[in-house]
Order: sequence, then structure tokens, then C-alpha cells
Amino acid sequence: MKSIDIKGTARNEFGKKAAKELRKQNLIPCNLYGEERDANGLPVAKAFSVYTEEVRNLVYTPDIKSVNLTIDGVTVLAVMREIQFHPVKDYIQHIDFYQITETKPIVMSVPVKLTGLAAGVKAGGKLEQIMRLVKAKAVYTAIPEKIEIDVTPLTIGKSFKVGDLNVEGLEFVSPKQAVICTVMSTRAAAAESTEEAAE
Repeated sequence: MKSIDIKGTARNEFGKKAAKELRKQNLIPCNLYGEERDANGLPVAKAFSVYTEEVRNLVYTPDIKSVNLTIDGVTVLAVMREIQFHPVKDYIQHIDFYQITETKPIVMSVPVKLTGLAAGVKAGGKLEQIMRLVKAKAVYTAIPEKIEIDVTPLTIGKSFKVGDLNVEGLEFVSPKQAVICTVMSTRAAAAESTEEAAE
């Protein structure tokens, strides 16, 4: 997994008004959740802010990355857990980060890349990719940048599901029956099949 360095500043003012003021300065309000818990056992969030430019290469990329997150001079290892965009203007409103270690498993959405030419496509079918991300659980050092699936054996009507994945060190959290990709029949393929049946 690739990594990126991000610097932030702790914030002490909260609420919509404070967040609005931050955004006017091109800053994004963020939270970092780690090992610390409150009296009720709930995660304690460390509030901070980052400049939009700091997270551009983390947010606007298909790659997943770990983050060397430095807040007021203290650096921790983290991953981006959740991001909120403005529903109309599409700018980043808020980001949650989660502190990680080299020994504790985490859940991340890993990009899926299809390789090869499906047998069903050669026969006139169409390959459809249903899922572009699958959720996997592992220590962060074991999580790959992407998962490659060779679709060459797929014939028309056949699918590749999450349960078909087998990657060492990864436990897949997405439902096993969820379809990642499938080869759909097309009119041309159906016509050819009909002709062959007639012969």
C-alpha cells in the first residue's frame, strides 16, 4: 500500500459556524479516531483541520493509501475512514481518519481490476463489472493496492463473486454472494446461439 504525508492543526472550536469559518480559509474539519476510549467505551475523536491541498492526492485517486498524519508535530499512522462531500457544490465537508498499527487488523475497500479477455466476450457477450471495490480485513501491511481478477474463463451467463476470491492474508467482509463481474448475453450472441441450435 502506498503512503502519503499529511499535516494538520488541532482545532478547539466546533459546530456549524466554526466549520463554516474553516472552509472559508480553504481548511477541512477532520477527526482522528484511535485507541483512546471514553467512560462509555466509545472512541474519542481528536479534532483537527487540514488544507484542501494536503488531501487532494489522497481523495482524488483510485489508489488506497496509508497516511503519515502529523498534527501539531506529533505523527501517527492512519487511514481515511469516511469522507463527506457537499451534496450540491461537491467540495469536501469533513473527513474522518482512523489510527492504525502494524498488528491490529482493519477493514478497507480495495479496488478491483479485471484482467484478460473473457471467453464469453469472444463469443459475443458483454463483460459487466458490478463491483469496483470489495471490503477486506487484514493488518494494513497485508492489504494490496488492488485485487486483480483474471476473467478469461468466464463464459456467457457466468459470474465472479466475492466468495470466489482467494488472497493470502485477506478476509473478505463483503457478502460472499455479491457479484463482482458477469458476462451478459447480447442480441448478437443470442442470435448466433439460435443459429447453432437450428443447425
